[in-house]
Amino acid sequence: RMSTKEVDEQMLAIQNKLQSQFVEWIPHNIKSSICSIPHTGVDLSGTFIGNSTAIQELFRRVGTQFTAMFKRKAFLHWYTEEGMEEMEFTEAESNMVDLVQEYEQYESAGLDGDDSDDEIGESYEGESFDVDETGEI
Repeated sequence: RMSTKEVDEQMLAIQNKLQSQFVEWIPHNIKSSICSIPHTGVDLSGTFIGNSTAIQELFRRVGTQFTAMFKRKAFLHWYTEEGMEEMEFTEAESNMVDLVQEYEQYESAGLDGDDSDDEIGESYEGESFDVDETGEI
């Protein structure tokens, strides 16, 4: 078992070790969660999800599906019967579009900025972190 404190310490160590890989415009860009049930056949497992502009594709897909369902008003009655208004769904749709556009801006700013990102990506690609039973990297 790993404690939340150990996970937080290891994530901080990774963030400090790879500081150039993290963007400065998201100051607290790591969130962690612990699930005590590992995958079948292993004693301990972990997953790391980083906030990068690649997540915009997920938001775009969810937004497209949401828009399609909202246009047909699918399942809308469940929410309006509980007190929500249709305007809240319109706002949510607008917020999702704004979020995707913001990620696109950051992505294009990174691509237009300098070519050092390519070097960083190449040196980082394929790097893995081995965690032993004590949780050390």
